[in-house]
Amino acid sequence: MKFLRRLSIAVPAVVLVVCLVASYLTRGAMATLPFLKAKRSGASIGTTAGLVDQKPWQTIQALAPLAISGEEKRYARDAERLADHEVDQAFAQALRQASMDIQTRNLTGEALELQQKVATLQGMAKDDQAKVDSLTASMKGVNPPGTDDLDIAKAQLQLDNDQLGDATEDLARVTGDKRGQIQQELTTREVAMKKFDEQADAGGPNAVQTATKYGTLAGRVSAWFDQRSRMDQIEQAKAEADADVVSLTAQHDDTEKKLADGANATQNGGATKDRVARLAQMHSLAQVHGILDDRIDTQKQLSTTYGKWHDQVKLQHSIVVHLMLQSIAAIAFLALCGALIGAGVRKLLDRLAVDKRTLHTLQTVSGLGIQLVTLLLILLVVFGTPSQMPTILGLAAAGLTVVFQDFILAFFGWFVLMGKNGIRVGDWVEINGVGGEVVEMGLFRTSLLETGNWTGNGHPTGRRVTFINNFAISGQYFNFSTTGQWMWDEIAVNIPTGPDSQRVIDAIHTAVLQETEKDAKLAEEEWQRATKQRGLSHFSAEPSVEMRPAAAGVDVIVRYVTRATDRFDMRNRLYQAVVALLHKKDEKVLEDRPVG
Repeated sequence: MKFLRRLSIAVPAVVLVVCLVASYLTRGAMATLPFLKAKRSGASIGTTAGLVDQKPWQTIQALAPLAISGEEKRYARDAERLADHEVDQAFAQALRQASMDIQTRNLTGEALELQQKVATLQGMAKDDQAKVDSLTASMKGVNPPGTDDLDIAKAQLQLDNDQLGDATEDLARVTGDKRGQIQQELTTREVAMKKFDEQADAGGPNAVQTATKYGTLAGRVSAWFDQRSRMDQIEQAKAEADADVVSLTAQHDDTEKKLADGANATQNGGATKDRVARLAQMHSLAQVHGILDDRIDTQKQLSTTYGKWHDQVKLQHSIVVHLMLQSIAAIAFLALCGALIGAGVRKLLDRLAVDKRTLHTLQTVSGLGIQLVTLLLILLVVFGTPSQMPTILGLAAAGLTVVFQDFILAFFGWFVLMGKNGIRVGDWVEINGVGGEVVEMGLFRTSLLETGNWTGNGHPTGRRVTFINNFAISGQYFNFSTTGQWMWDEIAVNIPTGPDSQRVIDAIHTAVLQETEKDAKLAEEEWQRATKQRGLSHFSAEPSVEMRPAAAGVDVIVRYVTRATDRFDMRNRLYQAVVALLHKKDEKVLEDRPVG
């Protein structure tokens, strides 16, 4: 037994430790936000799945659904606007940077051939477009040309455009031009943003209304943990924005250095063609420089917005803590009231002049009732009123039906017992093998004064037996009482063996017949009426005599019908008659005995 008790403690303890360790090791599974993954892997700005850094938008897209109050949603909306602008500028910078890289390259070999081919196809496509426009305008004149010429011109334009597209893709592949891929990412983003704008919703209750809607302690504790998690995520988003500011500032400084170097090179002179190329490059660098200024300012504003959002959540956090303290105070108040009421009830009961056992019962019942009510009120403070009340009431009713099925059957059994074929106070009955006289009929219980066996003396044993009334439905009971409360009883007489034994037995039978004749007739009539139909059964209440051999003669057992209330008087009268017969027999024997 000691081993089992130790095992029952050790197994849950081991499982708890293992689960806690496993939960700590797998804590990273909760970090589903893109910026958390980037921070954990040590990635820097720009290390995303695409060519353009969209991490600011991915971050706010993951954080925005966490906003609850109206203030939070407004900050989230501002952050979305800033992140959207930041990513748009990142695309613009990426396109200009890609164009600048292509412009500064000296193409040779296959790349140069493809560039010349693209230029030729561009000229052909331009000429084809001019021809199509001319034919289209001629169709509106006085003598329009045939539609075949216009169809041929359109087909030629389509063919040249297809060739131009293939050549452009080949040139981008050979030269490493990323502008096409960047443009595809930009198109995809514009489609996603259009869908996002259609689903945006900035409405919501304010911070106080949001915090006070948690009316239970459990809801407030859950909100407290949610706010802690939300604050941590917002702090990490703010740190990510600050890191982007640092990275973009470094790029800004590098661009300024290139602009200064380009200005110095332009002032030093050189060939006209080279100066033109340097000026074009400086123009592109100046555009990138302006974009970087805008991105840095946007990232700073985004960091400020995240800071305000964090402060707002912190305010809600303090409100929830205040409400949690109120709930705990309410629980303490209920517990104190329960204790004081319990003490007062015990003092009032102590003043009652009742039996100690009754007093102990009253104290136990009252104390348990007060504790149950207090516990129920505390549970309402912790969990509140159940939302699915009909379902809960149905389940509770089903559970109570199972638990209290005996009492329910007892209640309906009382109506059965009160019916025509039931039992009444004073009836002699047998319930679950216990016989006695009914002394009380309650709504749920029936009480008997227990007596001995029916074939014995039938005196009360002094014990009061109580039964739940469900025996009237789920069990059976025997009622030995009709209108006259008739019952079979018997007496036993030992007759010595002799020539007059049979005569004595006949005399005893005749005496019993005479004594019980009236009762037997009344019993037969009542039993016949109880069948409600004559001829259904033949009832006979005549006494019967049974003889059994014995060592000292013959045992004569006489069975007869009598009223339950007159049972003992009838038995005494019959015994007196038998004794008188036996006394006469003895006197006759003495008279017939010879003298001498």
